[in-house]
Amino acid sequence: MTPAQLKARLKKGEIRPAYLFIGPEAYERRRLKDEVIRAVLGEGGRDNGLTQYDLSEASLAEVLDDARSLSLFASERVIYVTNAEAALPRGRAADDGAGEGEAEPAGRRDAANLAGYMKDPSPGVTLVFEATRYDLEGEDKKKAERVRKFFSAISDVVELERYRSDDARAEAQALVKKAGFSMETGALDLLVEALGADIARIAIEIEKLALYSGGRPVTEADIIALVPDARATTIFALVNALGRRNRAQALEVLDTLTREGEYLPLALAFLSTQFRLSLAAKEAGVKSAQQVQGHFSRLGVTMWSSRAEQIYQTVSRFTKAQLEHAMELIFAADKGLRGTRPDDRLVMEKFVLELTD
Repeated sequence: MTPAQLKARLKKGEIRPAYLFIGPEAYERRRLKDEVIRAVLGEGGRDNGLTQYDLSEASLAEVLDDARSLSLFASERVIYVTNAEAALPRGRAADDGAGEGEAEPAGRRDAANLAGYMKDPSPGVTLVFEATRYDLEGEDKKKAERVRKFFSAISDVVELERYRSDDARAEAQALVKKAGFSMETGALDLLVEALGADIARIAIEIEKLALYSGGRPVTEADIIALVPDARATTIFALVNALGRRNRAQALEVLDTLTREGEYLPLALAFLSTQFRLSLAAKEAGVKSAQQVQGHFSRLGVTMWSSRAEQIYQTVSRFTKAQLEHAMELIFAADKGLRGTRPDDRLVMEKFVLELTD
């Protein structure tokens, strides 16, 4: 089930006895928690009807005993349980994905206890288990499946996948509008990209920017200055400066990166991406930023207008031979950063000087 599907069912008054929230997306999870509490307890019912547990500190048996107990103070209750993964059987057999027959007895009893409760759930009680430790894809997929299997008695499972970049941008744009200020398109793109489309962090930074803006539009310079934990914000300035073949600005930004202790191989990785995309665009014969965006969109590469403009600036300032030479310089700089050297900064300064020659 998706978060949108759960919200739609809650609005219709379709409340189930138990839910499993699985996945790492914190922003959406917090909103769903509030939605469930509001649907079950109504506005202001949180104080009397909400009980919270952490399965790293309490047992599943305690939670289910509480769910079976009648409350003298609330006819409707929500029992919200964090760290649901802690209930899974431990030991090598369980970690290796062994079957239930090899799992620890306590784990089997807990799973059976949960299944028994779900056959006859307490009226007016809604259980919500959140399992946030594992991604739903990649290396964590098998671990996430173990969580699903353990809680298989709960049929209503809400998958909380991380926001994709375009979804995070749309949500960020909505948050900016709701906060009552404006942000330049390039600044919004930079905020989303710099924070890795982590919408929970983006929402926090938007709250800060709303207080800072004072009614004026927020710019890219504001993002670089005011988002200290952003992923490589200053690096984007270096990418832009080199894309415009602006040697003086590039060296100035490099000085800033060095003083801030930035990991320079990361800067080089961003530059590699910029010039690879620019070379591909050059070979495709694009004639505008709009054509850049259209070309990569057809290839399935997410490309915002501001990023397309950056790439087109690079395409228009470098010949195909110069872009190919830039890739050779990036390879040489990467080799220098990995080898025995006196200073990362010297390697990067040499790269900037040769690239903007």
